[in-house]
Amino acid sequence: MKQFDVVIVGAGIVGLATARQLLQRKPGLRLCIIDKENRVAAHQSGNNSGVIHSGIYYKPGSQKALNCRRGYNYLIDFCARESIPFDICGKVIVATEAKEIPQLEAILKRGQENGLEGLRRISPEEVADIEPYVQSVAAVHVPQAGIVSYRAVAQKLFDLCTAQGMTALMAEKVIDIRNRDTEVVVLTDKSEVVAKQVITCGGLYADKLAAMTLAGSEIQILPFRGEYYDLIPSRSHLVNNLVYPVPNPDFPFLGVHFTRMIEGGIEAGPNAVLAFKREGYSLWDLDLHEMLEAIQFSGFRKIIGKYWKEAAEELYRSASKAAFVSSLQKLIPAVKSEDLVKGRAGVRAMACDPQGNLIDDFLFVPSGRTLHVLNAPSPAATASLSIGETIAAKIIDSQHI
Repeated sequence: MKQFDVVIVGAGIVGLATARQLLQRKPGLRLCIIDKENRVAAHQSGNNSGVIHSGIYYKPGSQKALNCRRGYNYLIDFCARESIPFDICGKVIVATEAKEIPQLEAILKRGQENGLEGLRRISPEEVADIEPYVQSVAAVHVPQAGIVSYRAVAQKLFDLCTAQGMTALMAEKVIDIRNRDTEVVVLTDKSEVVAKQVITCGGLYADKLAAMTLAGSEIQILPFRGEYYDLIPSRSHLVNNLVYPVPNPDFPFLGVHFTRMIEGGIEAGPNAVLAFKREGYSLWDLDLHEMLEAIQFSGFRKIIGKYWKEAAEELYRSASKAAFVSSLQKLIPAVKSEDLVKGRAGVRAMACDPQGNLIDDFLFVPSGRTLHVLNAPSPAATASLSIGETIAAKIIDSQHI
């Protein structure tokens, strides 16, 4: 039986950022990270859009807003210090119809309330100076937005932490967590470890890990797949940087958009379709048990009742390239079906309560000597070092280590 001060479950970017912050505050800490995959950032952290979010969308004063703004600065400093390529290229949020302008103005106001500087409403002519092929009636320019590889950030965090003595148990699945008075026992499918404090950062399985110590937890993770198309190289000139639509205020996703990738190339997407498997990266990936579990959950049924029209449109767009292209043409009419080839996909974890409310903020739930990161949706990657700092402070304040 191996003994540690702290065990972190989940080697995604939030788990690794937390490890980094703990080791910086307590050098020599006996720290272990466990992940069921054989590599870091295997799921959400390594399959997102790679956007460095500015914090424009989030409710002022929320954990998302506070951690995104602080984490943005931490991330930029970290990348610069560790020579990780990034680019603060800016983005435009584009209204393509007059009816979208009030929502665009609300986004601008929210960004200003969150302390973003340099935000401005711009005209179609000014949009054309930034993105010549974009069709708009108005837009907001967000100079702080940028791009990076979060897989590269996660790998660098892992390398730094292991250099400081962190133990990594990769390709080990946690099957149980047992809180005791003075310690926590973590059982994996290969070993057993004991810690003074455990932190779970399980992403798509955050609720499953939380249920190991939280009796009666009602939060359930619903997986939403985001699919991308890639612009063929000869058409990459259609997009300079980041082009976003005005999001539907009645639907909790940002809509398909164009993103320049730090590795090169332009991605278009993602959509947001309910996956039939928590790690279902294809329309045809199916886990019958997980699908039935979702269907039987009252929160899921209420979400479908609330968003049935949007859900049907997303599913149709997943199955129909023509529908996907049509959505993109609202932003850039020159894009054609033959300009796009099927790209990758990611799955985002959305925490939902039994009443059908998607949890809109980061959610950290203590349980004895265990702290569960039960909800860490976008912009968690941008905010990761700030989230890690928040969690590290909680752990150190507990005086268990």
